[in-house]
Amino acid sequence: MAVKIKLKRLGMIRNPQYRIVVADSRTKRDGRAIEEIGLYHPKENPSFIQVDSERAQYWLGVGAQPTEPVLKLFKLTGDWQKFKGEPAPPALLVAEPKADRHAIYEAAAKESLSGDTGTGNATTQRKAKKTVKADETPAAPAEPAAAEEKPEGEA
Repeated sequence: MAVKIKLKRLGMIRNPQYRIVVADSRTKRDGRAIEEIGLYHPKENPSFIQVDSERAQYWLGVGAQPTEPVLKLFKLTGDWQKFKGEPAPPALLVAEPKADRHAIYEAAAKESLSGDTGTGNATTQRKAKKTVKADETPAAPAEPAAAEEKPEGEA
């Protein structure tokens, strides 16, 4: 039985998410898999790649053949170089951890309760800007426009 390491597509339209799976080469793309060894989310910035390196090394060692997209992912994560005995590639970019929404809410609540008049909230700042614009009177131009002047060559 020929075994392949390939991508199994999940997700919605225009939002692909893949699982890296070990499957018989004769199965469908999204068909039954022997084992799932990783995840790949290409739409995130930077792309999310997670591979169980130990299982990938095992399957490569027993003869499973990676497809071209999986081979590129393995080269990015360093699993292919580890299998071949080559030096490891540079580290991948990792997305910043998302800020804790609860902590942000708590900080905003403390700021609003502290009675800090200098900062104010967004709605009062917008209202203040609107009133300032309404009170302004148009200023008369100090000098005539430069476009009205004729060039020296014409009479």
